[in-house]
Amino acid sequence: MKKIFVLDTNVLMHDPSALYRFQEHDIYLSIVVLEELDAAKKGLSDVARNVRQVSRFLNDLVEKSTGDLANGVALPHLQGRPGGLLFFYLDRVQSSLPESLDPSTPDNILLATTHDLMLKYPERPVVLVTKDINLRIKARAIGIVAEDYANDQVLDDANLLYTGTDRMEEDFWEQHSKHMESWKEEGRTFYRLTGPKVRSWHPNEFLYKEGDPGFEATVRRCEGDSAVIEVVKDYRMERNAVWGIIARNREQSFALNLLMSPDIDFVTLLGHAGTGKTLLTLAAALAQTLELRLYTEIIMTRITVPVGDDIGFLPGTEEEKMEPWMGALEDNLDVLNNTESGGRSSSWTRATTHDLVRSRIRIKSLNFMRGRTFQKKFIIIDEAQNLSAHQMKTLVTRAGPGSKIICLGNIAQIDTPYLTETTSGLTYVVDRFKEWDHSGHVTLQRGERSRLADYATEIL
Repeated sequence: MKKIFVLDTNVLMHDPSALYRFQEHDIYLSIVVLEELDAAKKGLSDVARNVRQVSRFLNDLVEKSTGDLANGVALPHLQGRPGGLLFFYLDRVQSSLPESLDPSTPDNILLATTHDLMLKYPERPVVLVTKDINLRIKARAIGIVAEDYANDQVLDDANLLYTGTDRMEEDFWEQHSKHMESWKEEGRTFYRLTGPKVRSWHPNEFLYKEGDPGFEATVRRCEGDSAVIEVVKDYRMERNAVWGIIARNREQSFALNLLMSPDIDFVTLLGHAGTGKTLLTLAAALAQTLELRLYTEIIMTRITVPVGDDIGFLPGTEEEKMEPWMGALEDNLDVLNNTESGGRSSSWTRATTHDLVRSRIRIKSLNFMRGRTFQKKFIIIDEAQNLSAHQMKTLVTRAGPGSKIICLGNIAQIDTPYLTETTSGLTYVVDRFKEWDHSGHVTLQRGERSRLADYATEIL
């Protein structure tokens, strides 16, 4: 049976394309929603931009409609199938709400509108769709079905997010070595395997077998029932140090394999505080920019979402305004400078090294990224969990020839009020890029910052 969905303003502010995402069901927009959209259309924020896009969508739908608007406006579905109808609810509200609810507030008018539709169409399910948790609670308290808008959720549960690694079972070789081939190319060891687990692998996923001897490899190609894997480089060994940094655990070694590979254009690293995301990325960036000269410079950016109260406007140029948000960059550069110089060199040598390194790093604001194209740049997006899917798309599409993008974040520490672990742009790109041959992902597990930080992460 076709349902009726009553949309709240915040749903359209969150996703302008929500109008097209309800398949064959009908949508109702209250006059209150139209007035709130009109009031929010001014400004340069993402919300204002989304509202203006909604207005354009509504205008196109109305202009293409040939019949009476009272009979509904046909909605095309995003997947090409015919959609439902869009109705504008302009009638005076008839339902009376409990005396404790003010009938003049927009939220309560929306509740009364939904109740009117329930009485008008008793044979059809009527659902209020809103991102407002309190409104959903009030709706359920007075007997109205209310749901969150979940179409933009990448996963049902963040625990199901792709980790980039897979542990090999004890009997793995017995099951997969029947038609195994092995060979070497330029000092690298490859295996072609066939077996039951091959179909579940993704390109550049890391495989490991614990014990003595252990085994660590990465999936190079998936070819139906077979796959080609390559033994990875162990960055926990002194001779493989990157800018003086040695991996302290298995996941860090996997991450450096991705960061140092010229065949990988897009890398995502997840992990809680202290797992080494920024340090490893900067070490790889400096090694490939200053030593190998694969990139001309390093660009670092992040969204400026404060944890506490905002400190207000900041003076200076774009880079000077971004400096307070880049404390992690300076902290890690101090570590890398001491590591590269052996920690015993003079203060003059360390200062010179710092100036050289700092001259190749550019700090950019997200606000000025639209329309840019970065060529042969090593681009680091820090705190990427605070980006929406739309913002992430805007950034990733800035990459020109020869550039590499690294997204760092911890989806358990989202500061943006309208994002969750399942709707974050970082979750979105991890899930969408896992099948691409030139991307890779690792979820770092172990904290290496300090015993205090590790204990705090565990118990707090």
